[in-house]
Amino acid sequence: MDEQGARAFGFHGTWRDYAPIAFTNLLLTIVTLGIYRFWATTRTRRYLWSRTRFIDERLEWGGTGLELLIGFLLVILLFAVPLLFLQFGMQAMIFQGYVGEAMSLAALAFAMIFYLGGVARFRMLRYRLSRTWWHGIRGGADDKGWGYGWSYCWRYALATMAISLPIPWAMTSLWNQRWAAMSFGPFAFESDARAGPLFGRFLLFYLLPIVFVVLGFGLLRMIAGDGALLLMRPGEAPDPRLLFLFALFALLIYGSLGVVALIYYAKFFRVAIGGMALSTLDFRFDARSWDWLRLILGDIALVVLTLGIGLIFLSYRHWKFFVTHLDATGEIHLSELTQSTTRAPGQGEGLADAFDIGAI
Repeated sequence: MDEQGARAFGFHGTWRDYAPIAFTNLLLTIVTLGIYRFWATTRTRRYLWSRTRFIDERLEWGGTGLELLIGFLLVILLFAVPLLFLQFGMQAMIFQGYVGEAMSLAALAFAMIFYLGGVARFRMLRYRLSRTWWHGIRGGADDKGWGYGWSYCWRYALATMAISLPIPWAMTSLWNQRWAAMSFGPFAFESDARAGPLFGRFLLFYLLPIVFVVLGFGLLRMIAGDGALLLMRPGEAPDPRLLFLFALFALLIYGSLGVVALIYYAKFFRVAIGGMALSTLDFRFDARSWDWLRLILGDIALVVLTLGIGLIFLSYRHWKFFVTHLDATGEIHLSELTQSTTRAPGQGEGLADAFDIGAI
């Protein structure tokens, strides 16, 4: 917090100020057949960063649209094109009868894509910190994320083999590893998020489908008795009761799973950000499940009621939500701030863009 007791982070933008930027970005992106979107992203970030206060100074975004374009083109050249040739090669091998070899190549390609997805998450954070300035100081990391990609793969592979129960451990340990590699100015981030507080909510999400399946079979037997499995006979129209039951349960399952997943992620961000520190600063994030639900419902209403045009305001809404609920306690002495010595990447988050990872 600052000396007046206000929150350490504050957002001072309005949707009315952002609207001209959003609509101009949309128009120029359409006119240029999508090419302008890299510069549109830069304009959006420049506005959002400049309206974000941390203690006594607003942030600055130092990235450019050209950096994002170069990063995207490099990913297309180095990764997307080889994967495209690999796909055609697998199809040719199948036609020639080498099905086993083709499946092995497919598994290798999937592993490569999964690995690059992990690297993309790391390099996205590294790039954004390197272009975020506060009091003339920026962040970054010397680590380029290749080792993090392997950690991402083996942790999620292990969690999958253990019927997905260790997913909270994988998420928190990867969060800690990613942030522990980052710094801002002369200070390194510390992250000590624990998975223990998350397991209760994760088990709720994990077991809910099983509960619905058991409940569904029970109701089906109540409706049709011992002939429940004969309600759909070949060549006959399905029983209307069965169709209604299927529709009802599909709605309940997808709706409830979405809400429970939201409850889990609300807790995850509070735990993850609450375990972070930078020098003498400790961070916290106080958005509760209800806050996230209102954000998502507001997004849906905005997009539906504007026939899709409201999509251009989602970045603004999400950034404002994040900053509004973010806080820090402790003191930071400006006299101790020196410029970061980490090497700043020369291009943007091309991998994250290609994998559609992250927002804003």
